[in-house]
Amino acid sequence: MNQRLKVILAVGALQLFAASPAAAGRAERGVRFDGTPRVAAGARAAAGRGASMTQTGGARGRRKRAGDALLPGVWGGERIRFEVTARGAAVEYDCAHGTVEGRIVVDRSGRFSVAGTHYEEHGGPVRAGEDAGGYPVRLSGQVGGSLLKLTVRRADTKELIGTFTLSRDREAELVKCR
Repeated sequence: MNQRLKVILAVGALQLFAASPAAAGRAERGVRFDGTPRVAAGARAAAGRGASMTQTGGARGRRKRAGDALLPGVWGGERIRFEVTARGAAVEYDCAHGTVEGRIVVDRSGRFSVAGTHYEEHGGPVRAGEDAGGYPVRLSGQVGGSLLKLTVRRADTKELIGTFTLSRDREAELVKCR
């Protein structure tokens, strides 16, 4: 067995041990469940870096661990542009736009569901006193490799705004209202 694999297995065992309620008392005393001394913090940190690289590797946009945020970048499709940032997302449609405030966290299957705000647009100038307020929406989707299937619904009425298929690093095909 090569050294890197041994380190990865050791880190996995330490993580399982740390999650064990029975281990809490022993961990405080610096002893592992099997009675051997705990690994030094520096060695544990170095081993952890190697383990995390193997867990998150793969195609951009694909997630392997639950609780990971969707990677920042542009997703484009017919009539929609979805730009993910570390803090949320901006959505642009032909005649509307929207925001997501907060990280988009996906589960092991690549699914997510987040709250956002949707703002309707129209051609021509905005008139004085015209309400530019948005309304709450629910954006739910699933990421698989470089594809994202996204559904947007009003949060209050459950009315479907749209279902979209987007590709990572692709610009949108938008026809803006004029």
